[in-house]
Amino acid sequence: MWSTKQRAMGRSTVAKELFKGSILFGPVPAVLVTTVDRNGKANVFTVAWTGVVCSQPPLVTISVRKERLSYENISATGEFVINLTTREMAKMTDFCGCRSGRKVDKIKHFGMELEEGVDVAVPSLMKSPVALECKVRSVTELGSHDLFVAEIVRNKVDRQLIDKNGAIQLGQAGLLAYCHGEYFALSRHALGSFGFSVARKSVRQARHRQKFAKGNKNKS
Repeated sequence: MWSTKQRAMGRSTVAKELFKGSILFGPVPAVLVTTVDRNGKANVFTVAWTGVVCSQPPLVTISVRKERLSYENISATGEFVINLTTREMAKMTDFCGCRSGRKVDKIKHFGMELEEGVDVAVPSLMKSPVALECKVRSVTELGSHDLFVAEIVRNKVDRQLIDKNGAIQLGQAGLLAYCHGEYFALSRHALGSFGFSVARKSVRQARHRQKFAKGNKNKS
């Protein structure tokens, strides 16, 4: 526990305003989730409350309001697809979060091309660089949203993002993020890679040379 003196010091050195608890968090991925109803009719809607919760097995979550059409679809089929979005998909992503599939056929409105599911009966978006096919493991009622925990059973990745060594260069996709009511495109230039803060100098230098060589190759 902090002493009175420590708390006073903290207040004097950190200039922060206090607000009541609310969703002030970001950035988060703004994804387009595709679903189908019992008759196989597809719908798409935007989800920002999504994230990875386990690596083995690979589990993700999406939080969905009960009044959404896709809530009914997911509850009925137990399947959905998370489609990552890019800067070119920003308008589409925003629209699909503002309009209900009960009133607008959003797939038809944007002329979205669909790709048949591999391990689920739900299509993915051809325009999306990465699609994660998911099967629901559990549903938890939270309040305004219900939390769906799902296992990723198949990943579909744009071949243009896979280099000659088979490595996925997701940083080149221009992915879209959502932060406190606004959309941002992620930079194509990484600040570092996992483990760079503890890597030996020789390893960091080798990584730098590799990135430099790749950058020059792309320019030629």
